[in-house]
Amino acid sequence: MEELTLFCPAKINLFLAITGRRSDGFHDLVSLVSPLDWGDTLRVTRAADGEFMVLCDDPMVPTDESNLVLKAARAFVSRTGWKGGACFQLDKVVPVGAGLGGGSSDAVGALKAVNELAGQPLDREGLSTVAAEVGSDCPLFLRDRAVVMRGRGEEIEAVVGVQRKRLAAERILLIKPAFGVNTGWAYGALAAKAPGGYLPKDEAESRLAAWLGDADSDLEPFAFNSMEAAVWEKNVALPALAKRLRTTGGVALHMSGSGSACFVILKVGCDLKAIESVVRDCWGETALVQPVALKA
Repeated sequence: MEELTLFCPAKINLFLAITGRRSDGFHDLVSLVSPLDWGDTLRVTRAADGEFMVLCDDPMVPTDESNLVLKAARAFVSRTGWKGGACFQLDKVVPVGAGLGGGSSDAVGALKAVNELAGQPLDREGLSTVAAEVGSDCPLFLRDRAVVMRGRGEEIEAVVGVQRKRLAAERILLIKPAFGVNTGWAYGALAAKAPGGYLPKDEAESRLAAWLGDADSDLEPFAFNSMEAAVWEKNVALPALAKRLRTTGGVALHMSGSGSACFVILKVGCDLKAIESVVRDCWGETALVQPVALKA
């Protein structure tokens, strides 16, 4: 096989509890996260042995060795000793600095592609190990379904049963302002509020268990993000929109990951055009407003 095309979905964190900082500098978390039916496209062609390059239609995306696609390819070579090469053409839809996992998803797409080109030397467990080396968000994209993440993101548990079916039926409106949020800064801002910014692990697990154990539980009151307070304190456009949506439309705005992307869980009867009008009034025409579905 000489050429592959892969869909690299964005994700949203429906529940994100940051429970504390680890001795290695990373943070522990408990998160319910789902990939979306919306994302990037990665086209991969075989290249000369040892040659890797990234081309991208978005000038905001670096194509040097800092790109996670190249990091994933290098990590794969380091683990397997593969002598081949690949050219990655990335058609970018997921914005940078959004908290939607676009870079991590692209990296996993690259990892799957080079594994295929190399004759599949790694099984899913092997791919997951390499993915975790590339980035904390990466392993979840190997599942292509809603999962619970723990640890720094490397501990993955699939959502099953009735809750999986209920997630698949949810309607989501993705909303992002023109600006992004740097993930490193966001975690630093959260750590500066410690311990008040963290949600104790026992409480996080209790909330998650209550939602998973109740077939009739609503997703809206369960939705939570530890990082909102720190990120919204600086980026006041986010809470300003949240207030407008709450007072004029009766809907709640939630943030995904470290932001700046947010989402609304759409209930039956929600006026999509009215919500978009409020978003445009607050954030202008450059804001992203995208209806999506969860790939639960």
